[in-house]
Order: sequence, then structure tokens, then C-alpha cells
Amino acid sequence: MTGLVSLVGAGPGDPELLTLKAVRRLADADLVLYDALVSTETLAFAARARRCFVGKRAGQPAIAQEEINERMICAARAGRRVVRLKCGDPFVFGRGGEEALALASAAAPLLAGIPVTHRGVASAFVVVSGHAPSAFEPVLASLEPHSATIVVMMGLGHRAEIARALVAAGWRRSTPAAIVCDASHPEAHVWRGTLDGLRRGERDITRHAAGTIVIGEVVDVLTVTRSPNHQIHDPVEALCLS
Repeated sequence: MTGLVSLVGAGPGDPELLTLKAVRRLADADLVLYDALVSTETLAFAARARRCFVGKRAGQPAIAQEEINERMICAARAGRRVVRLKCGDPFVFGRGGEEALALASAAAPLLAGIPVTHRGVASAFVVVSGHAPSAFEPVLASLEPHSATIVVMMGLGHRAEIARALVAAGWRRSTPAAIVCDASHPEAHVWRGTLDGLRRGERDITRHAAGTIVIGEVVDVLTVTRSPNHQIHDPVEALCLS
């Protein structure tokens, strides 16, 4: 079951200034995570939803951003329609970019049936850019081997270097790995193998326009129901920006 997360900006406060799409998403929502300064009139559009305050006010205790991200992802995995409701514009001093990246990093593995965390297997995940060694090497070097799931965005061209860096840091060569190519598109494809397979360039996947690398034991959690190179024929919308 895969739900939908919408990042919605409440604007300057007047509920009549909301977009029609924002009103529809609020009306359909199962869960609304809302910030401080969001008006009660705006929340009234979400009459059927569970509404949770996750706002931050100066000098007051607040929910950590990582927990907000996790709540959105977990609810979407449970099939719920979630609205992350922010005052103003979510992408102007609103951490909308951070939340969008967190959702995107979870969406590609999710479409391939790979949970980035799983009880008893992995309790944390790290998202890193793979576009250049200067971006990923410091992050990978800071991790204890097998301490978290690693999600690499924009890293297909450097997959061998990424794998070599992890092996040199003490990760087992047999660590499960996957590449989710063109997630959410009809031609989406998943390669599953090991860290050593990535290191040796076991499969040529450079023809794909976009790919997300996932490294960790979670890759094998759902393999009992999927073939090693499962084709994704029915992608779902896992992230929608409103």
C-alpha cells in the first residue's frame, strides 16, 4: 500500500487564497501535519483528517525535522493521504526542500519494494549525493560499517568508486545493493546484487536517465516476493508538490 504526500503552502493566512488543488488535498487527507501560524479556518478544510501540530516556535520544545520526515514516510507507506501544511511558501525558509528530498529518497526504493528502514535490519538511513567524490567520500567515511542504509542520488557514474570506498571502510563485499532506474516511469527497472557487483561494474545500466542506489541489508527484505531484476510495471505517485 502506497499513499500520497502533498507539501502544501497555506499562503499569507487567508484561506480564500489557497489553490483549488490545496483545498482538494486537504479535503481528501487522512493525516495533516501542520505548522504554527496555520489558521483554524484553513485546517477546517481537512474535516475528516487526523490533525497533528508539528510547528516550531522560538524557545518552545519542538518535534525534530527528522521525526516529521519519518511520520510522512511511514504514513504514506501505510497507504494514507498526507498533507504537510506550512504557512507561507514551503520552499521559502520553510524546509520544504529538505522534506521533498526526504520523500524523494524514500520514494524510489519504495517503488522497488525496498524499505529504507526495517525493524531488526536497519534503524536509520543516510542520503548522499553521488555526483562527485568530494560529496560522498566524507559522508561514507564517517559511517560505521553496516550501521545504516545508504541511499545515493545521482551516483550511477561513480557507483564503482562508492562501492570501493565502502569496502575499504570495512563494509562486506556481500552487502546487498540495488539500483532503481527511472523510478515511477513505465520503463522503470531494478537491478539487485551486492556491493562487490557495484564495485566490479557487474551490469551496464548507464543507459538509464536516472537511478537511485540503495546499499544495505534492507535490499533483501522483500526479495521473497520479487525476482532479482524485478520490472516495475505499475508505479504509483509517491510524492506530489502542491
